[in-house]
Amino acid sequence: MTSAYDKALQHCTICPRACGINRVAGQLGYCQAPYSPKLALVSKHEWEEPPISGTQGSGTVFFSHCNLRCVFCQNHDISQAHFGAEISITRLAEIFLEQQARGVHNINLVSASHFIPQIAQALTLAKQKGLYLPVVYNSNGYEAISGLRMLDGLVDIYLPDFKYWSDELAQSYSHAPNYAKITTEALLEMRRQTQSDCFDENGIMQRGMIVRHLVLPGHYRDSFAVLDWIAAHLGKDTYVSLLSQYTPMYQAENYRNLSRRLTTFEYEKVTDYFLQIGMQNGFVQQRGAANTKYTPVFDLTGVQSNTTQERRF
Repeated sequence: MTSAYDKALQHCTICPRACGINRVAGQLGYCQAPYSPKLALVSKHEWEEPPISGTQGSGTVFFSHCNLRCVFCQNHDISQAHFGAEISITRLAEIFLEQQARGVHNINLVSASHFIPQIAQALTLAKQKGLYLPVVYNSNGYEAISGLRMLDGLVDIYLPDFKYWSDELAQSYSHAPNYAKITTEALLEMRRQTQSDCFDENGIMQRGMIVRHLVLPGHYRDSFAVLDWIAAHLGKDTYVSLLSQYTPMYQAENYRNLSRRLTTFEYEKVTDYFLQIGMQNGFVQQRGAANTKYTPVFDLTGVQSNTTQERRF
């Protein structure tokens, strides 16, 4: 009998690309992701926002492939070059439980939109076997409502990007048509699922949403528009993480604005505007965050079990 999850992959529309290809039969769509989950790294990450990493780290699970084509992607080895290893859904559930056993604060699914049906199955299985940690869905924001609804009740915390307001920038830098329209609809669905923000006695988020925005060189006015929408539609108490970590990588040198680092002036323009419009909850970064040393090393650590050999390519 074909599961509801396999049916979703037989005519894949789980992300906004809506390719309609049959991934169960091995067809590849825009993201080029295979049917089986494909991972590049399982790690304990200490550099997320304080309510996510806390003192014990976040249990990150990095998925290969992506439904965007960001020309400045710091993870291009796995998002564009597709490095990683295919694993089974059962193995993915085991990884979640292994991360829990390491004592991390949460399970952090990084860039996973193209594997939502497989993740939903793995989370269901892991919860049946004792997974109790909050699950973080760490997303580029370019999500389909139909895909997000498969995660309703399985994901506790949404950690989406809101990259652009300008469709011109979204097309030029990420090849993402209608990015703002699609992302704003996705953010409203994420908020509907999580309702309000909840923290434990140590300030670690247990449920809720933090919206990330990477300030890009030469485009601080676009950041203003992103913040305006958040304030008007999600509320001025929404947790927003303003990132200063932009580092020219991958193909960024081919784009005039992106070929340099963000200036202190540009970043402070955005942080000042955040306060000016009355936003109440935010995270900022030190300027030293714009450093390649914070880019993960994707070497399949934690992906493969000792008893199984997965496909690596």
